Amino acid sequence: MRLKRFTPVQKAFHILLMLSFLVQAVTGTARMYIETSWGRALASPFGGYEGSLTVHKYVGLFMLLLFLCHMVYALFIVFAEKVGGEDALWFRFNDLKQFFAHLGWMFGGKAPRFERWGYWEKFDYWAVFWGMIVLGVTGLMLYDPLSTTAYFKGWSLNVALWVHRIEACLAMLHVFVIHFAIAHLRRHNFPMDRAMFAGDTDLEAASEERPAWMARLRSEGGLEERTVSDVPVIGLLISYVIGLSVVVFGIYLVVGGLMNANLVSW
Repeated sequence: MRLKRFTPVQKAFHILLMLSFLVQAVTGTARMYIETSWGRALASPFGGYEGSLTVHKYVGLFMLLLFLCHMVYALFIVFAEKVGGEDALWFRFNDLKQFFAHLGWMFGGKAPRFERWGYWEKFDYWAVFWGMIVLGVTGLMLYDPLSTTAYFKGWSLNVALWVHRIEACLAMLHVFVIHFAIAHLRRHNFPMDRAMFAGDTDLEAASEERPAWMARLRSEGGLEERTVSDVPVIGLLISYVIGLSVVVFGIYLVVGGLMNANLVSW
């Protein structure tokens, strides 16, 4: 049996963010490495350097719109549906304690009793807000340089470019290495956590990994209504094909970027 974790709207937000982030990663990396044959190969499907830039601009605007839509949705969830307590993604002091307890568990200590959201999931969620603000502001400055210089000094574009690049590289490293590893390489999820595709997680795994959440659901009488059957085989297959393809391609971008970094005139 499976345990429902995400709604269709939440799954849609994640899929759209995942796909748009991947496009931005490819087109941004292609332009940054355009001096190399690897970078030109990445840019080729988009029509080369100029085509990659055009796609990067429009998908960037789409991501900003998606971010604004999510903010409206999040405010609705908090204020209209009164989602709070342990179901909310606010950081609590207990998250800090669980972080250190988790480190202790890795060295043989007692495992912390996680609720619905682990500290790493909250960090991933709020990191998007930081990233979208930094990348969004600098991206809009670079979108139309002439308009930007009507209000800011010319050197601000150089600063915006490097802040944009550095933040984008950090985001790619975090998503394609840390996020992928935590999401998909944990014992309960290997070879892929399909919760964000199917919207549910394994009931037995949830009982072991998130015992505090399971105990709360049982005490509130909400466990039964969250229990669902597994998705059809075709749905499972689609989840694995899409998810693992993104994982493999993300790692390919990181490895390719590191291998070709010495060929770029920084």
